[in-house]
Amino acid sequence: MYQTLMVPLDGSELAECVLHHVEDLAQGGQVQKVILSQVIVPLFPHSGYTYIGEKQIKEIEKIHQTAAKEYLQEVAARLMLSPETKLETQVLYGDAAETLSDFAKRSEVDLIVIATHGRSGVGRWVMGSVADRILRSSGAPVLMVRAA
Repeated sequence: MYQTLMVPLDGSELAECVLHHVEDLAQGGQVQKVILSQVIVPLFPHSGYTYIGEKQIKEIEKIHQTAAKEYLQEVAARLMLSPETKLETQVLYGDAAETLSDFAKRSEVDLIVIATHGRSGVGRWVMGSVADRILRSSGAPVLMVRAA
């Protein structure tokens, strides 16, 4: 059924509420690969702020990349999957929803498992919803898990 799962994480406990579902899917099915991913949004300094040069931007982005890699490795170490299931971590760059949808297509992901705040109405309109944008733009099915 689902052979490749992608699990977008942002470093929050809310996003990690999907991990038990991922474990269940992987243990109960034909899942061959789980990809834990985190998107780093590029740093674009706004006018009016203290000037940040290219060198500083690259240093900050390198720090974010290192932190994301360490975080994903820590989550991977906690995830209980069968020995047959391959586990990958992937740090991506760009707009979260667009980057994740593009990566899912390129990686031939069969299912995206993502947490959602469950906002509706004005809250969703004001805050936006990465999960909702992925649901609308991805060619793969999306399992949205509402956080408690």
